[in-house]
Amino acid sequence: MKNLSRDTLDFLSTDKQLFIGNEWTRAAGDEVFETVNPADGEVLCRVSLAGAFDVDSAVNAARTAYTDTVRGMSPGKRAALMHRLAELIKRDAAIFAEIECLDNGKPYKRALADVKAAIAHLQYYAGWADKIEASQIPVNDPSVLVYTRREALGVAALIVPWNFPLVMAIWKLAPALACGNCCILKPAQQTPLSAIYLAERVREAGFPSGMVQVLTGDGETGALLSHHHDINKVSFTGSTAVGKKILAASAASNLKKVSLELGGKSPNIIFGDADMKRVRESLVWACFFNSGQECTLGSRVYVEASRFDEVAEALAADARSLKMGPGLSNPDLGPLISAQQLERVRAYIRRGKDDATLLLGGEEPLEGLDDGYFVQPTVFAAHDQQAVIVQEEIFGPVVTLTPFSGEEELLAMANGTPYGLASAVWTQDISRAHRIAHDLQAGVVWINGYDMFHPAVPFGGYKESGIGREMGRSALDLYTQEKAVWVNL
Repeated sequence: MKNLSRDTLDFLSTDKQLFIGNEWTRAAGDEVFETVNPADGEVLCRVSLAGAFDVDSAVNAARTAYTDTVRGMSPGKRAALMHRLAELIKRDAAIFAEIECLDNGKPYKRALADVKAAIAHLQYYAGWADKIEASQIPVNDPSVLVYTRREALGVAALIVPWNFPLVMAIWKLAPALACGNCCILKPAQQTPLSAIYLAERVREAGFPSGMVQVLTGDGETGALLSHHHDINKVSFTGSTAVGKKILAASAASNLKKVSLELGGKSPNIIFGDADMKRVRESLVWACFFNSGQECTLGSRVYVEASRFDEVAEALAADARSLKMGPGLSNPDLGPLISAQQLERVRAYIRRGKDDATLLLGGEEPLEGLDDGYFVQPTVFAAHDQQAVIVQEEIFGPVVTLTPFSGEEELLAMANGTPYGLASAVWTQDISRAHRIAHDLQAGVVWINGYDMFHPAVPFGGYKESGIGREMGRSALDLYTQEKAVWVNL
């Protein structure tokens, strides 16, 4: 078991407050909530719960900062602040990883990898700050000049999930800041600590007062942000059900710009000619990475009938070898995020036993891990594509395996859910690989690989998996608006 650093212990020793206008402040109503270690259910610390007054205070601080300071800040200054923040995160990488490991439950090595990914995203978008260009448009009249501008939206509310708390925060903060917005970051109630630690690094980096706020709270805090008339943008990552509520809130308030990265039920397709050695190296992680708490999880595995038994046996054997435990012990898989999520996943497993054939795992408690929220990797053979465990996002280590015979049958099954976030195709036939990739209804298709990401590559979903694209140049469109200027010469 890894020993915690003195800095992490000191950080956990005090109650946490809201970060508004570069100052720490208690919630106006003095309300707090507890954040717990999902590996053992122990309370880590108490955290302020932001209410309506606090949301108004954060929005006012952001609006004032945007009007008085940030709107006129040079792109080079924004880039320098972001590079400095990346340096501070790199300096404190071990502390961030320990905090994430405790608050989220993920293995330390995975938490550290998340910190490195966050740094890479900040550095990438810092490079964009002075390259957000517009255009001059010829209109066939020499006496008229027309040009466009890309301008910041103003105040952006960034609502992030609990499965990748720091990475998702930076996915949103980095492009929003590069474009010149002021931000209100709202971490998930289950995992607020890395965002709180980040806030102090924001202040240390020299960001002006009000450019970044951190509001901790529950779903009501997020709803207040979504409905607020003085917020110009909401970016949300989370469930499709909540995403629909945020979209409705925009319509009911000020038609603020909304981007949504929502649920997934991703098909991982294995043809008979696939390189089975490479498939096996990837498959167990595509199925169970982050204990299944991943929107891109390859939770529906489709295998050409001639290789179905082989793949099923290999996946079961590899899943059995995965070690589970508290994140600080650096296992392969950590716990689920909460007792509520534990019961939700167990309920899906019970339902799955009625609709499919259980090949591995189940809902039984794990020996020695009774105090934590652990579920062992679970695999079903599922032929009924309308079964609940095939259609609904479980967000746990539960996957289905289904055989297929031809491409037409395969595509009908692969595209047969309301989701369309990610997908993968394994084959050595390059023509077929591209053909299937083009016909899959998904925002991301990996060929002969899985879960490949880079800050420069756009990410987002089709259908009920979201609106907009994060990462890459595409994310700049989420945090800017275009203005046309006509000049009569």
